[in-house]
Amino acid sequence: MVYNPHQVTKDFELALSFYTGAPFVVAVNSCTMALFLACKYMGVGEVTLPKRTYVSVPMSVIHAGGRVKFESLSWRGAYQLKPYRIWDSARRFTGRMFRDFGEGDPDEKFVCVSFHASKILGIEQGGAILHDSEEADAWFRRARFDGRTEGIAPKDDTFPILGWHCYMNPSTAAQGLLKLHSLPRRNPDLLNDSYPDLSTLEIFK
Repeated sequence: MVYNPHQVTKDFELALSFYTGAPFVVAVNSCTMALFLACKYMGVGEVTLPKRTYVSVPMSVIHAGGRVKFESLSWRGAYQLKPYRIWDSARRFTGRMFRDFGEGDPDEKFVCVSFHASKILGIEQGGAILHDSEEADAWFRRARFDGRTEGIAPKDDTFPILGWHCYMNPSTAAQGLLKLHSLPRRNPDLLNDSYPDLSTLEIFK
């Protein structure tokens, strides 16, 4: 028998799928990287964001090859990276939440969540992409793991894409699985009243 330490990550992803109602879940090391991978997969161009959000969000867009435009937007819990079907849901995590982003909509959608210690699930780090695309799921799983095929040794792999080193550690997944087991089915959105106006920062001009 070959022991697979990453099985707990698969178990956590399955539990997240059941909890959120998302058909597919890909766990990564942060919501920032979840947003980056979603933007990279979508091939974003100009993205409109609220001017008051966490600083890594526009950075993720830019690193993925996009451009950022800011708008004055009052939001709570989650917001869309317009016009793309990507949502930053770092401050919303609750049962059956995936349906809140267009249940039955035929177009693929990507909802990025955070498990940071200051967020609702409240483990040391981590994030995930909740989505509904089988094709995207295969890409995300390679992309988060250095372009590798899961279960294949590097010496035997072909590396069909360039990837990034942002998979979720098994210890983080184990923490998440334990916390998720006792998390209420409904959780209120976290406040978002401590963000600066990013449109005033030189780095984004």
